[in-house]
Amino acid sequence: MNVQEILQALKSGDVTVQEAEKLLSIYAIEEVEDYARIDTKRAVRRGGIPEIILAESKRIHETKEIAKRMLEKEGVAVISRIKEEDHDGMISYVKGLGASVSTGRNASTILAHTRPIRQTGATVGILAAGTSDVGIAEEARIVCEAMGCRCITGYDVGVAGLQRIFPMLKEMTGAGVGCVIVVAGMEGALATLVSSLMDVPVIGVPTSVGYGYGQGGVAALASMLQSCSLGMAVVNIDGGAAAGSIASMIANRGRKTTPRGGGKGEDGGAGRGGGGDGDTGVGAGGTRRPWPDAKRRHSRKS
Repeated sequence: MNVQEILQALKSGDVTVQEAEKLLSIYAIEEVEDYARIDTKRAVRRGGIPEIILAESKRIHETKEIAKRMLEKEGVAVISRIKEEDHDGMISYVKGLGASVSTGRNASTILAHTRPIRQTGATVGILAAGTSDVGIAEEARIVCEAMGCRCITGYDVGVAGLQRIFPMLKEMTGAGVGCVIVVAGMEGALATLVSSLMDVPVIGVPTSVGYGYGQGGVAALASMLQSCSLGMAVVNIDGGAAAGSIASMIANRGRKTTPRGGGKGEDGGAGRGGGGDGDTGVGAGGTRRPWPDAKRRHSRKS
């Protein structure tokens, strides 16, 4: 439908206001001189995923102008893979436009916003195997926060010291995370381990950390792709932004379809206050089983 047809359909009641907004978002393109066409309503059409400015291959003045236009139109700009020599200057520039800026440790991605980010109530867990993986994990976190999710992070919890992972999994399970992102280089084993222990989708992110055979993330990618633990999906090497957007969509969708008050969710599963085994259910009585189940462990011993 063209714009006029959409408005006519809205007037006649054939589409809702929300449906009309999504249809009209297709026409929301903002041109920046002769080098960019910004999809300013992508978040409306794509379940909250914003248009992300990839700065890596752009000239700094192009990145600045695109960011300025996005802040003017939408009040939010996510800028990824900023060159090291441009990083501080980019932050100063968007702050000069009146934006608040969120940055990440060892990350080349920033979130700038001139309006508050609407919180969805969903939570995403993010784990990084080693300190060298933190930058990619932080990129994922920034995208999750841009999409309104709260993040629980645990860094340097790789399989070389396996005991470090269990307190983080306990915290994430208790917080009711809707999805977990696992960032790992080298052999990438952490993603399979976490997937085998959690009851939510896991997004594996292989990183380019590594050397020798399988260097550049190839070994980690191959390992994750061949995981025998079902319930895990894998993005490209160093794909923190991709993982953040997917995990947020899953967590936000789960938040919508699992009402806190009980009863049936939109997809037919039991809600948090219910007691069934539906697709979106949590379990009998609407409570999550603690991690680990101390009472059951004790009864088995006695």
